[in-house]
Amino acid sequence: MAHAQEVRTSTPLSKCDTYFETIQSRKKLPQTLQETLTDSFAKIPVSSFPGVPGGKVIEILANTPVGEAVKILSESNILAAPVKDPDAGIGSDWRDRYLGIIDYSAIILWVMECAELAAVAISAGTATAAGVGAGTIGALGAIALGVTGPAAVAGLTAAAVGAAVVGGVAADKTMAKDAPQAANNLGEDFYKVLLKEEPFKSTTVGSILKSYRWAPFVPVARNSAMLTVLLLLSKYRLRNVPVIEPGKPDIVNFITQSAVIQGLEGCKGRDWFDCIAAKPISDLGLPFMSADKVIDIQSNGLILEAFKLMRDMQIGGLPVVEGPTKKIVGSLSIRDIRYLLLRPELFSNFRELTVMDFMKKIHSASHGTGKVTRPLTCKPDSTLESVIHPLSSQSIHRIYTVDGLDQVVGVITLRDVISCFISEPDYHFDDYYGFAVKEMLNH
Repeated sequence: MAHAQEVRTSTPLSKCDTYFETIQSRKKLPQTLQETLTDSFAKIPVSSFPGVPGGKVIEILANTPVGEAVKILSESNILAAPVKDPDAGIGSDWRDRYLGIIDYSAIILWVMECAELAAVAISAGTATAAGVGAGTIGALGAIALGVTGPAAVAGLTAAAVGAAVVGGVAADKTMAKDAPQAANNLGEDFYKVLLKEEPFKSTTVGSILKSYRWAPFVPVARNSAMLTVLLLLSKYRLRNVPVIEPGKPDIVNFITQSAVIQGLEGCKGRDWFDCIAAKPISDLGLPFMSADKVIDIQSNGLILEAFKLMRDMQIGGLPVVEGPTKKIVGSLSIRDIRYLLLRPELFSNFRELTVMDFMKKIHSASHGTGKVTRPLTCKPDSTLESVIHPLSSQSIHRIYTVDGLDQVVGVITLRDVISCFISEPDYHFDDYYGFAVKEMLNH
């Protein structure tokens, strides 16, 4: 009997399949080495992976204000943390105790939408004077940069909309239609509204988690295979994987892409690692993303426009380039948004705050000099080892491939590097993840 032809629709999982299949087809590795390595990772239990620094996973309660959550992430030097339900009982199953994962990607989505709403409020004086009340909480989920009209202002009272129009922000036309316009309207008052005025001040991690989460909460057990973790962190695009112990309520480990890269570099000296790491990145199908697909930002562009790009394209960083030749002069990460919330005194003039100004101020505050350091790059003929070392030692999440003129010709991420070391056996997804997790990854 003839089988109906399978049609692959464009779902998150199908995109993962396309990415991973392309990487695997480009790799020039002996098949026996790849099969042996994959089989080895399938036999290593997750329990053997080193625990987080300090031995305890940093968690954030769902009723924590967003501003406080940013401080926790920044002070702990982490990008994400599990979110716990403060009302869950001590003996509750992990499914009842954990609501998801909060990270800078979720926070940047919230901040960008708050920026637009704050611009409207500021045009009327203050959020309170404008009549912005509890209903605005609902508007945060509806407002998107560039989205206007009645639906976009549904959470604002009539007084707020009227005051906004009188104040010069045409709600029916632009309503701070993009990040630069929002920046022009905000100035220093951005922080007053965002962190000190309602409803922003009381916005909790739990309230933004539902609307702004990029990735699902997919834990693994301590007795799961490391191959499962590596596939989740590479093929399936997760940035972190919580580890649970069946029958116990707490997360016992939190494995990130960075931790895996550091673990791989720790294998230097072993034959299998040295064999792969010594190869030029081109032999491993890297960079996966070609020059025409790399999204960049000009150094004279506005910093909020850079964060808007990250938000819209769902990416964690951007190369900063100059001029028509697009020579790379710096790089931005999504976690740089923390400076906008934790160091507002550094940015007194939003109207003219360019990407380069932003980077100079950050370096001045962090290193005592306003000189922007050269971004880490590699060449098309660089070895994988020369890419892994800076990613591991400096805890960065991407490295840009450049030509002889320092023009970006590609980008290599942690996901790409992990993909170099593994393949997915037939039926591994079904055997280890099951239908429920497949549905979670698709949504």
